[in-house]
Amino acid sequence: MSRRRIRARRRRDGRSLVVLAYLGVIVLVTALLFSAAGVATAYGVAQSWLKELPDIEAPNAFRVAQPTKIYSADGKLLARLYLENRAVVPRSKMATTLVEAVIAVEDERFYQHTGIDLEGIARAAVTGLLTKTTRQGASTITQQYIRNTILSEELNEQSELERFRRKFREAYLARELEKRRTKDEILELYLNTVYFGEGAYGVEAAAQTYFSKRASQLTLAEASLLAGLPKAPSVLTPYDNPEGAVARRRAVLSRMVANGYITRKEADEAANAKLALKRAAEPTHGIYQAHYFVAHVKKLLQQQYSQAVVFQGGLSVYTTIDTKEQRYAERAVKSSLGRSGDPDGALVSIDPRSGHIKAMVGGEDYGRNKFNLATQGRRQPGSAFKTFVLVTALEDGMPPHRYVDSSSPARIPTKPKPWVVSNSEGSGRGYITMESATRSSVNTVFARLVWELGAKEVAKTAKRMGITSRLPAYPSIALGSQNVTPLEMASAYGTLAARGVHYPPVAITRVVDIDGKEIFKAEPKGRRALSPQIAYAATRILQGVITGGTARRAQIGRPAAGKTGTSQNHRDAWFVGYTPDRVCAVWVGYYKTERSMRSVHGVRGFGGTLAAPIWAKYMRAALKGRPALSFKRQANPKYTWKPRWSRQETPTPEPDAPKPKPKPKPTPAPTSTPPPTPPPTPDPTGTPKP
Repeated sequence: MSRRRIRARRRRDGRSLVVLAYLGVIVLVTALLFSAAGVATAYGVAQSWLKELPDIEAPNAFRVAQPTKIYSADGKLLARLYLENRAVVPRSKMATTLVEAVIAVEDERFYQHTGIDLEGIARAAVTGLLTKTTRQGASTITQQYIRNTILSEELNEQSELERFRRKFREAYLARELEKRRTKDEILELYLNTVYFGEGAYGVEAAAQTYFSKRASQLTLAEASLLAGLPKAPSVLTPYDNPEGAVARRRAVLSRMVANGYITRKEADEAANAKLALKRAAEPTHGIYQAHYFVAHVKKLLQQQYSQAVVFQGGLSVYTTIDTKEQRYAERAVKSSLGRSGDPDGALVSIDPRSGHIKAMVGGEDYGRNKFNLATQGRRQPGSAFKTFVLVTALEDGMPPHRYVDSSSPARIPTKPKPWVVSNSEGSGRGYITMESATRSSVNTVFARLVWELGAKEVAKTAKRMGITSRLPAYPSIALGSQNVTPLEMASAYGTLAARGVHYPPVAITRVVDIDGKEIFKAEPKGRRALSPQIAYAATRILQGVITGGTARRAQIGRPAAGKTGTSQNHRDAWFVGYTPDRVCAVWVGYYKTERSMRSVHGVRGFGGTLAAPIWAKYMRAALKGRPALSFKRQANPKYTWKPRWSRQETPTPEPDAPKPKPKPKPTPAPTSTPPPTPPPTPDPTGTPKP
């Protein structure tokens, strides 16, 4: 090749090198620019993912759902209300083998990393490449705790990008949490939070659910089995999949050996141990005692607080119930109505001096029937409502010895047709005193009295004394035609026991929140409903019902007063009685079918034959060993009663009324304008024989 050609080629090669160098510089600069742009973009995305993070330093940031506990007045745990079955315990109350097993299988480098396990992430990445999936576990215990608490609402991600965003936020918060808490604190928080299946959250609930023991009492075999459950609690539950649970236990034990927590011999012994499952006897709906009372308390709590607070807020609720009296009440009802085919029964006992509910029986079996007959069972009270007529008459100035016509039938001139009332014992005894009529529960006397007094006035009296149900002002109210609950009747009669002061029923005395702060305290405030003189006058008459009237079976060897009640066709039997320190209402009947109780254990279903004996059984037991208090004597009210002819144009006696005896001079019952709506016409309540 000529020198000329060589020089030309060199010139061309030189120019090519320059061009290549130039192009290289351009590529390098472009790559650097793109790399910088990528870094900037990634940084911007990361910053956007860290927006609106939960504040891990907030007081309630990591608060987990805890059950509400309900206690009796004598300090017994009655119930635990929860959506998540959890009992938070300190690290010192957890078996060491359980803690070690969880670390070995969930996060073996827990004490070395700072919230993020880079080695675990690398391993998960390699596994992901080999299996062509990104769903490989690399979460530390700290990350899992973050995920299960403050980021739990982000677990429903739809795409891989959303999932990666959540994992990024989770890792960031895990690092931040480890700067603020010790390893042991984080471990304790995690072990009280993680789900073990079968509705058990945290190690304490898990130990109770699977082995009926505390977390501090677990053996190595039990601890390693529990430690393996959080991976797939619904799949590995030993109750449904014992083989899977045992295989998982073996894997946990192997990891414990690899991490130096136990020897191979210990692992083999634990791996071959029997499951020995024993579920703790969790009561019906978390209720241990006094099921119907607790249901009433739960209803009151839900009226005051949100569902989240009631079932997840960890409240401590202190109530009025006395567990001894509750047992006496349950025994009294069950021993009297325990046979197949027997009617239902309800009982409510109250301390009239404060309104505190001391015992409540709302049915036979809460597991089968949650309808609370004590608070929801509205039934006709029959003659037990005559007490409100008596009180109204006394307030109207009528003396107990006032004579009233007892002849039967009584034809009360209501419209469009007369209200006809009869006595079950026959035609009556002519004119008898109000006191005698109360003792014998004479229907016609009270029918005439309510017509004279006015049904509206009787309804007002009942409302003042504690009846909260709707009470249409029909004359038939005198014989208990309007439905009420045992709780109402006990509360209303308590007004007489408390010398005319009404205390509304109280079930909850205090509520303390999860931080120990008292957020509610009951302060019973009595309201003067009757004068002490009227209350005592009524009590004196109602004492005669027990000593010599329809409730002789209610005698308990101490001063007591009360009234029986039997509704139409013996469908409801009542007795409401009281002493100065207890008032108790008992109802007996078939609540679903409202059948007639013509024969219960061979006895006809009167208030004096069915309800009064139950009342007496309970009261004797509840008051045993207590001083026999007497009703505080009061002066007689001013009896200023005179016939009120102003309620009608002319004093017209009722049709077919017999002529009064000359001594003492009776006062014929006046008539008044009937209500615009015709009243119901109940059958006579009847007068039970002692």
